[in-house]
Amino acid sequence: MAKEHLRCDSARYSAFAACVRFVEMDLLTLTEVRGAAQDGPISARVHVQVESATAKTQREGKPYCELVLADACDRMTLRVWSDHPAYKTCSGLAIESFIELSGEFHQHPQYGFEAEKNKWTVRPLTEQEKNDLLQGPADLRAKQAADWQFISQTIQTVVDPRLRALCEAFLKEWGERFRRAAAARKYHHARRGGLVEHTAQMIRVAKEIAGVYPQLNLDLMITGILFHDSGKLWENQFSETGFVMDYDELGELVGHISIGLEIVNSLWRKLSAENADGWRNYSPSSEDVRLHLLHLIGSHHGLKELGSPVEPKTPEAMALHYIDNLDSKLEMFAAGYATAQPLAPRIFDRVRPLPGNLVKSLEKFQQTANPVNADKLL
Repeated sequence: MAKEHLRCDSARYSAFAACVRFVEMDLLTLTEVRGAAQDGPISARVHVQVESATAKTQREGKPYCELVLADACDRMTLRVWSDHPAYKTCSGLAIESFIELSGEFHQHPQYGFEAEKNKWTVRPLTEQEKNDLLQGPADLRAKQAADWQFISQTIQTVVDPRLRALCEAFLKEWGERFRRAAAARKYHHARRGGLVEHTAQMIRVAKEIAGVYPQLNLDLMITGILFHDSGKLWENQFSETGFVMDYDELGELVGHISIGLEIVNSLWRKLSAENADGWRNYSPSSEDVRLHLLHLIGSHHGLKELGSPVEPKTPEAMALHYIDNLDSKLEMFAAGYATAQPLAPRIFDRVRPLPGNLVKSLEKFQQTANPVNADKLL
């Protein structure tokens, strides 16, 4: 029997779907199915990778398997009870296995988005299906490619040759790793390539702000934005072959801010030694440039209690902090509208760390087709 589901609109913001209904069971992303399930059970197929597989036991002593499944943009938990026909198969799945989950999905009042108990099947993906999944949805793939091109092109506009050389050296050495990293593990841009999206959008905002506040050093801000989360190449790194976000000992023990500071210092030492004669007569001095860039990285969380070793003390540092905060928060709103539990028309459940329930934005003004004659209202 045919079931309704949602088809993703290509104009969606930050890879979260603004969706329209159509009839027919089809292959969807987790985000699309999650959004559709807000309105009731939906039959669909999803292609996913196993992020974790854990054997667990209910209070009554009944065993079950808990799988965390991920695709390019989202993840879900699948609880496989011992009486399910696929229990043995799912219990034997290895981390990073690729599977198709096909069946009925719904929004559980306690457990959230999940597959309906005993109303789903699972099978391994073919090599072609696996390769297609790794590429991500076409619109997300295109967006991240365009964002990467924008970052690369913008770096070429940096006037200060020292900062431009630093950016170029970073992308040359760590570019492929950069393109796999997430901007966060949970709250915003927490997907493969999310750091590219976040960085590109921050640079766009910085370029607009610099036109309004010309006292800002745009070269410094562009470079600071590129490097502010560079430590997340280790802290929030995805594996080369999927959507499992690995844990790295350097990221765990040192943290992304400290790693970012070290990356800049390491590259700066190398470049300054190679260009000692050329850099000697530049103004401002190379040491001043380095220190101000390090300050942008070290202060971008804004407050010491939020992880920054120092609070913003320059206009560029303060602007970068607020741009970072703005882009991350607006991404959380976009995600919440697509995935959070509806509470009432236009109102959605809270998405942490946002401060309260989400409310849909006021629609933009549109002139009606037959506007009322203002004279008749007088």
